[in-house]
Formats: sequence, C-alpha cells, structure tokens
Amino acid sequence: CVCAQSLAEQCRENLELHPCKEIFSDCRKALHDYLRRAPFSDYQNSMYFDRFLQWKMLERQPITKDTFRQYRVLGKGGFGEVCACQVRATGKMYACKKLEKKRIKKRKGESMALNEKQILEKVNSRFVVSLAYAYETKDALCLVLTLMNGGDLKFHIYSMGTPGFEKDRVQFYAAQICCGLDHLHQESIVYRDLKPENILLDDNGHIRISDLGLAIKVPEGDPIRGRVGTVGYMAPEVINNERYGMSPDWWGLGCLIYEMTAGRSPFRARKERVKREEVEKRVQEGEEEYSDKFTEDTQAICRVLLTKDPKQRLGCTTEGSTGVKAHCFFRNINFKRLEAGIQEPSFVPDPRAVYCKDVLDIEQFSTVKGVNLDQTDNDFYFKFSTGCVSIPWQHEVGELNGTSFPLLWPLLRGSLQWQSNTVLTPSLCFSVSVSCWTGSSGDM
Repeated sequence: CVCAQSLAEQCRENLELHPCKEIFSDCRKALHDYLRRAPFSDYQNSMYFDRFLQWKMLERQPITKDTFRQYRVLGKGGFGEVCACQVRATGKMYACKKLEKKRIKKRKGESMALNEKQILEKVNSRFVVSLAYAYETKDALCLVLTLMNGGDLKFHIYSMGTPGFEKDRVQFYAAQICCGLDHLHQESIVYRDLKPENILLDDNGHIRISDLGLAIKVPEGDPIRGRVGTVGYMAPEVINNERYGMSPDWWGLGCLIYEMTAGRSPFRARKERVKREEVEKRVQEGEEEYSDKFTEDTQAICRVLLTKDPKQRLGCTTEGSTGVKAHCFFRNINFKRLEAGIQEPSFVPDPRAVYCKDVLDIEQFSTVKGVNLDQTDNDFYFKFSTGCVSIPWQHEVGELNGTSFPLLWPLLRGSLQWQSNTVLTPSLCFSVSVSCWTGSSGDM
C-alpha cells in the first residue's frame, strides 16, 4: 500500500512537471506492437476472422432505395421532403431526408449538402441526430437519419397549451443541448442554427440537435466569418460579420432557454410583424425583458449567455462548456447520468399522439424547371452516396435478437465479394472489432 502511494505521488509530480495530454500513447503503442505479432496471426487462423470478413462484407453492401420501405411524409427540409422509412432487412425505423438533385443545382447548394453529410458522418453523439445511410436515387440524394417521433421544440412550446415549459423541463432540454453543443465543439464544429424547430424529441422524451446544414468546421486558431443563421437567433458577432469560433452557439442556447421559459423569443414577440433590420437592431442594442416566469437562476443564465460581447459570454471563456454546466441553473442536473442516457426526462411523449402536421397540411414542393442534370454532377453524387455509416449500422445490427439475425444472411450470398485491393492490417481489424463491441468510433 505504501509502495502504491509512493508510485502515485511520483506520477503526480511528474505530470505537474511535464504535463502531457497523451499519457496513454506509450501504452497504446506497446499494446499495438504486441497485438500485431502472434495474437494477430492466431486471429487470422480463427473462426472470428471469418466472422469479421462476413461483417465487413455485409456492412459494404450497396445501399439503394430498395433497401428501405418508404412511409408517410413527416415534414419539409430545404431541398425536399422528410419521410419515415424502414430498413427491410432489420426492421429499423429511420427518417429519410431527401435532397432533390435539381433543387440543389438550381440553388447552388452542392457544398452545403455535402458539408452537412460529412459533418453528420463524423459526429457520434446521443444528443445529435445520427446519419446511418447516404445514397442516391434518380432524382434525389438521401440522408437516412435517427427517427425522432416526439416532434420539435417549437411544436411543444407553442402547440401544447400555454406557451413555454416548467423550469425542470427547461433545465433538462437545455442540459442535453449543452451536451450536444459540447460534442460538436470537441470536433471543432460550430452549429450556428440553434432554434426550437431544430431540436427534436424521441419517443422517450430525450432531445437531439438536427439540421446541420449551416454547421461548419472551424480551423484551429483561425476564427471564421459568416453571416448565416435565423433572424432573432443570430449572435451580435454574426450580425456584425465579425470573426468568431464557437460563441454563436452559446448565444443560441441563451435564446432557447429564454424562449422555453417565456413562451416567446427574447427579441421578437410571437407572431410579431417586424422587419429583419429591427430585430437585428434589438439583438445588437436592446436588452431582453424578464417576466415573473423567470426564477433568479434562470434569469442569471440567460443574461450571461446573452452577453453582447462574446469574450465575456458564458461558454466562451477558457472554461468552455464546463463553465456552462457548472452554472447554478443546472444544479439539479447530473451530467454523468445525462451523458449515459439514464437521466429520467421531465416529459415523455404520448405514444398515441402525433407530434407533427397532418400530411395534408405539409406544403408540397413545386416542380423545378429549367435545370438539367449532366455528367459533371456525378462527381458530387459519388462523394455523397457512400452507403452505410459504420457505427450507426453496427448499432442497428447489434439490436437484432437471435431469431431476426438470419434475415441478414441472404444479403451475403454472392452479391458482394471482398475487395481484392483491401489490405487487412492488425490496426484495421482491431479498431473495427473494438467499435463493433463498444460503439466507439476509432480511426478506420
């Protein structure tokens, strides 16, 4: 015991003298060097290697519209409809976001569509919608995403009785949004479009951030500039076209906490007819008003998140998201339980209710005229249509029980051969095996 304490003290002193973020790098290298020798050779000669090959063959199966059953329209995106769909082989339900090819080309939205797809592919968070598949049809590019049956926050704030929520519900949603933003920021991604319509509820009452069309990766040490977002939710630095990093997202969180509490946005009343310029002036110069719906700590967090100067704003200092989570407003939130998905939500959607517009109330898109698709568009389509995304697909297959799993075997028969130019290395097999069993997203 004395020896262990001495060793621990020595390690602490060494870390204080020579701090290092990669404290496990030597251990990782030693483990990798060991695994690449006899253990990997033994693995190649085992039945588990055959299972690995079958798994990868199944994962690389081409994805087409016939992979899915299509169901009712759920809503509209910027480039097309969003409908419910089901994977035929597993029965898993998803939302299919269709991006019409002609509409993308007419609006010059290729880079925006590809950017959203690539960011969704990169992020693996329980607080951000997951991309499971990306494929194309003759007329559309399709993103197959987490199905969120509980509706969006805008619907719940304004269409379920008195506008706004009780404090415990505001705290729960704000905490989950904070975690989602934290996960995006860890990948150096700023979201830039935080508003009630983009926060979706699942069947169990948990939320996810959706619609990453305006999200962008911020180069390290190189703030970006871009006047994008939604009127009334854009931060002052965005309106002023100044350079910024992650600061607009913490402003957006302040707007959401205010709106969930007050039942109106901080700078424009519900259904108030006011010009864009006036709203932007209020954001830049005005002070938000607080009614008796706001408790002392709710008002306090709104004020520090809605600080005009991003350098003084909560979340934008050296503490980052840790400072936001430590605010007294979140004193009743256990963030470890929240991150693990075991924190009980304040509200659970009624499984018999439909939290979206009737199909007949969803406005239809007009036909795009005067746009022709040609061979020059194929390179973009090829980059977009990459099939299944490893981690969500592995989770989907992992959810199958023993009786359902044989449904997948017909997909393996003769329709796909292992790529002859694929080089199988210890690191590839090891990282895939780890991700299959743990759900982690290692480099592959």
